[in-house]
Amino acid sequence: KRMAELGMASRREADDWIARGWVRVNGQPAEMGMQVSTSDRIEINKQAQGQQANQVTILLNKPMGIVSGQAEDGHQPAITLVQPQNRWADDNARFFFHPRQLQSLVPAGRLDIDSIGLLVLTQDGRVARQLIGEDSLVEKEYLVRVTYQGLPGSEGGGRQLDEIHEHDPVTSNVQAVFPPERLALLRHGLSLDNQPLKPAKVSWQNPEQLRVVLLEGKKRQIRRMCELVGLKVVGLKRVRIGKVMLGNLPLGQWRYLAPHERF
Repeated sequence: KRMAELGMASRREADDWIARGWVRVNGQPAEMGMQVSTSDRIEINKQAQGQQANQVTILLNKPMGIVSGQAEDGHQPAITLVQPQNRWADDNARFFFHPRQLQSLVPAGRLDIDSIGLLVLTQDGRVARQLIGEDSLVEKEYLVRVTYQGLPGSEGGGRQLDEIHEHDPVTSNVQAVFPPERLALLRHGLSLDNQPLKPAKVSWQNPEQLRVVLLEGKKRQIRRMCELVGLKVVGLKRVRIGKVMLGNLPLGQWRYLAPHERF
């Protein structure tokens, strides 16, 4: 547990290394279940470091119709796109593709089937923990194209936010008709699944598109948030995770996370 907290390894990895004798505490071989304090010195040997150095993290620009994880209802999983022919020609990371890089390569977070943009797949438990661990503080940024469905008139009094009636949706210059107090609610004040959401950064990128930055990732969170305030999401693209940008990576292609890049 302490090794995971220090970002040295995932818990599973640490267990494996301890079992192999690759971990020392204060110069002595570590044992399973050993109690350590913050003042104890933990070291890993070169074999463990070498194993970790060979783990890859892959950035994919996920297209629509592709699922993040396991194949569902016949839909293609994202990992099937990680093939040499789909590697971005401008990827200058000095890695060579090898099929063993697909072993234990798992998505660190999800992106809905009808959303596009940056998806991270990694063999590195430290990256997975950083992006989706309970204590993760990594921002995820999205561009969200919306239409405004409108809400019933206020003369009824006491209406609920989610009592949305279908009107002809406003599809252009949505910003002009969308009430500022509802934008404020998107930033903070909504709940999903009876849990208050963490504050989000929400602003207009252009009159039909919002820029949304989240610190959490509930299932279909942005779509559900928008529904609560009368907006319908018609396009959703993740453009950044932490300090790593989607940039010019083409749709359906992937590249390696470079050694100097950090989330």
